Amino acid sequence: MTDTPMKGRIALVTGASRGLGYSIALKLAEAGAHVIATARTQAGLEELDDAISKAGGSCTLVPLDVQAPDGIEKLAEAVQQRWSKLDAMVVNAGVLGELMPAAQLTSKVWNEVLAVNLIAPARFIRAFEPLLKQSDAGRAVFTTSGVGSRRAKAYWSAYASSKAGQDILVQSWAREIDGGTLKANLVNPGTVRTRMRAKAAPGEDPMSLPHPDEIAPVFVSLCSPEETRNGEILDAQG
Repeated sequence: MTDTPMKGRIALVTGASRGLGYSIALKLAEAGAHVIATARTQAGLEELDDAISKAGGSCTLVPLDVQAPDGIEKLAEAVQQRWSKLDAMVVNAGVLGELMPAAQLTSKVWNEVLAVNLIAPARFIRAFEPLLKQSDAGRAVFTTSGVGSRRAKAYWSAYASSKAGQDILVQSWAREIDGGTLKANLVNPGTVRTRMRAKAAPGEDPMSLPHPDEIAPVFVSLCSPEETRNGEILDAQG
């Protein structure tokens, strides 16, 4: 594989304004991709744009709330009009919700967590599958978690349920596209130095955790046209 395995390719990254999404977007740009970076936070996207420009890469910034009724679908239309295809899609945007007993979770928390962590990925699949199939080697990568269906934890029911649902969604889709040029996989990044992790474990020393830059190359590798795996859940830290 060359130093720029994504040269000339178009890659979409959600939740790109900070943390893991920021690092994935930057690493994809460094690998040669033109990055379509989406997030709710405009300032964070502008910082990413500056970092990508300094690295000699290019990107398109798209402020986007994945809960907006037709935001994802309009983005797909814009990508279709400008590029007519999408080579890689990293669905990384997510919310933690609240860590509390399941019996105390409100409908508001459930609605947000499921909308962002499960319904939005389903909408991205529906909106972008045709564009990914227009690529010679479309790749879709989704951020999951070790607290999903494989390892349930007390007080994590909303977040864990949404991620478990996403796992089944993506693996089911992967079976449907098996045998074609499009591949879909999931990555469990493990404990990483992010704002979400700090909210989940406020007493933890963040410097004891790997930086998102250390995890991002796993996502970049799965976006490569040389990647052949499909329907797998990979642990970024072993």
